[in-house]
Amino acid sequence: MGIFDGMMGNASEVDANDAEKELSELLSQGERVEHAYKLIRDLMVFTNKRLILADKQGVTGKKVEYHSIPYKSITHFSVETAGTFDLEAELLIWISGSSEPVQKTFNKQLNIYKVQSVLADYVTG
Repeated sequence: MGIFDGMMGNASEVDANDAEKELSELLSQGERVEHAYKLIRDLMVFTNKRLILADKQGVTGKKVEYHSIPYKSITHFSVETAGTFDLEAELLIWISGSSEPVQKTFNKQLNIYKVQSVLADYVTG
């Protein structure tokens, strides 16, 4: 991920093994990270059991809030692709019991169709 992408708040794909090491204390027995995306300091992680959103806070990023979303709680989602002049694509995820979606922004270089496909596999599987 380039510095400009980081400043713009765009996400990019990261190595699943690196994300698994970072989240090792949070993962349950038999849970593994299969896909991960970084948004500046935050993480969006797809495991074989749930979606984990890691929100690093403060100047140092030592304080982290983790959201664990079971795939069965995702009611629907939408994807807005990047256009010719757009620099970003968006993924919106609605969770049961919440009126506002979780919104993540991805840079144009990342294949938003792949992210959508990964999510669809977990939600419909």
